[in-house]
Amino acid sequence: MVNYKELGLVNSREIFKKAFAGKYAIPAFNFNNMEQMQAIVQACVETKSPVILQVSSGARQYANQTLLRYMAQGAVEYAKELGYNIPIVLHLDHGNSFELCKDCIEMGFSSVMIDGSHFPYDENVELTRRVVEYAHQYDITVEGELGVLAGIEDDVAAEHHTYTQPDEVEDFVKKTGVDSLAISIGTSHGANKFTPEQCTRNADGILIPPPLRFDILEEVEKRIPGFPIVLHGASSVPQDLVATINKYGGALKDAVGIPEDQLRRAATSAVCKINIDSDGRLAMTAAVREVLATQPAEFDPRKYLGPARDKLRELYKHKILHVLGSNDKA
Repeated sequence: MVNYKELGLVNSREIFKKAFAGKYAIPAFNFNNMEQMQAIVQACVETKSPVILQVSSGARQYANQTLLRYMAQGAVEYAKELGYNIPIVLHLDHGNSFELCKDCIEMGFSSVMIDGSHFPYDENVELTRRVVEYAHQYDITVEGELGVLAGIEDDVAAEHHTYTQPDEVEDFVKKTGVDSLAISIGTSHGANKFTPEQCTRNADGILIPPPLRFDILEEVEKRIPGFPIVLHGASSVPQDLVATINKYGGALKDAVGIPEDQLRRAATSAVCKINIDSDGRLAMTAAVREVLATQPAEFDPRKYLGPARDKLRELYKHKILHVLGSNDKA
């Protein structure tokens, strides 16, 4: 077994306490490869932000769990090389079984999410409690989930929202012992978070999604005061990136995300962690498509993955500075 402390990582407990007190949210950025990891670390060092490196089960299958572990360790050393030793968490995103969480803990993860939200309430409680009991032996923090987000991201898929029921959260936290709780207030996975029928159109014909259910968030805060809340599916799907992708051969139709002003509002509440994945995929894809379309003779992967990395770094810096508010908090 590898303990996360040996890799120079931290768990989420202290950084969540600081985020809650400081009214900002920690960025949780997913990564699958070297360029994504480089962009995340560069952006966070340049803005002096703590960061949660997220690995989904799909990422583990794609990149190999051993390589991902060493990449996370490399991220710690890379940050030092760039000049600032930022706090870095290695987190399992949407763990769907006790066995997967246990495996990640033994491979050096400092935080895991057990997502039992698709099970009946009592089964979710029991599964989450079991993971917490194991994880806390090794000082690993655990994120649970109540409510279901619609959309598709890697192995996570659901057709409809199930909003979190505030009257369940106190019981869930007490019975499971989780360190943070992901809730459903209207965010959604993927780049097509809402159907056109769920949105309104402004004077320019741009789709405007339904607002987040801040009333649910506020009620949850009352039920479990001071407790760290997590928002999944919080990409804003920048329309300039969608336009670039479509301009250079893409076919993204009716892609719409969560407005950044709503995410900024959430970040000043009990929401201590905001997950952003799809926006990063869009940024990299836009850059790659543009290079390959405008320089058709190019075949060196560094010549299109390098610009993709740079585009991703700028996107993440924007999120940290203007949405999450985690800059200068490392």
